[in-house]
Amino acid sequence: MLDLEVVPERSLGNEQWEFTLGMPLAQAVAILQKHCRIIKNVQVLYSEQSPLSHDLILNLTQDGIKLLFDAFNQRLKVIEVYDLTKVKLKYCGVHFNSQAIAPTIEQIDQSFGATHPGVYNSAEQLFHLNFRGLSFSFQLDSWTETPKYEPNFAHGLASLQIPHGATVKRMYIYNGNSLQDTKAPLMPLSCFLGNVYAENVDVLRDGTGPSGLRLRLLTAGIGDTQNVFSKRKTKFMFLTSEKWFLQMKIHSPSPHKQVPSKCNDYFFNYFTLGVDILFDANTHKVKKFVLHTNYPGHYNFNITSFIIIFCFTLKCLCCQVCHQVVLDPVSVQTVLLEAR
Repeated sequence: MLDLEVVPERSLGNEQWEFTLGMPLAQAVAILQKHCRIIKNVQVLYSEQSPLSHDLILNLTQDGIKLLFDAFNQRLKVIEVYDLTKVKLKYCGVHFNSQAIAPTIEQIDQSFGATHPGVYNSAEQLFHLNFRGLSFSFQLDSWTETPKYEPNFAHGLASLQIPHGATVKRMYIYNGNSLQDTKAPLMPLSCFLGNVYAENVDVLRDGTGPSGLRLRLLTAGIGDTQNVFSKRKTKFMFLTSEKWFLQMKIHSPSPHKQVPSKCNDYFFNYFTLGVDILFDANTHKVKKFVLHTNYPGHYNFNITSFIIIFCFTLKCLCCQVCHQVVLDPVSVQTVLLEAR
């Protein structure tokens, strides 16, 4: 049985590993693969008909935990513990759920210090006790008396005291004050691991076709201390056929020593950026940009560790007009852009 530390509005984990809100899907999968002897029976759930409209879920069936990832940016949005009998939980090093300690309302109050009554949802017959970044749901099925509540309060929800002896049915860790309105936060600094990630990509075009890329890059460097994200740098990089030749030639294995007639075109692969660059073997200039979308259900799913947004800007350099283009997500796993 897993013994995990709960950090509201942040994470669930132990000394060896941690699932952190904002973590990319690929890093969560890497943790599960590394600890496959301990964490078993993992399901990947997504909607085949509309995968971008529903969260991508990693369901740890043996441990009663669900990791909900935003369908679009594939960052961890919500951590749900739906079966507390399969896992031990503690807060600030003290257990509030284990084989010896039942997660009753009294225990939750003792561990977290509730300062307000619960919220009752009559449709679900659940009480919700909410903290910032943390929520507990209590089942009503075993109680014989229907609690009194104000039907016009908070759009059908009502605040009232939870009856004594109620036990937790589900626990949620999320970002912000509301589980319903929560969004996946920015990638935490602990997840960069020395890498650079692309937040979004603009495809630049002129009258003849694609001329380059503009990438908004995220790094974990030290920035302006007055910035609220002072340790998360944001940079822009412009990539054209000429600049890629100048910046990336150093990575090529002695291109000046190869006979042009015997050379083959070659790729530079940037997995954390979701971009591949194809170079001409003779001129060593860019021929193609390949943008990976990491589409759920595709054969190449999870090869790249960051998703390139389906909606990107095509900017015509001759008239400086930007056109927003949304690619058909049903069949798009990679986007090929021919350089001039």
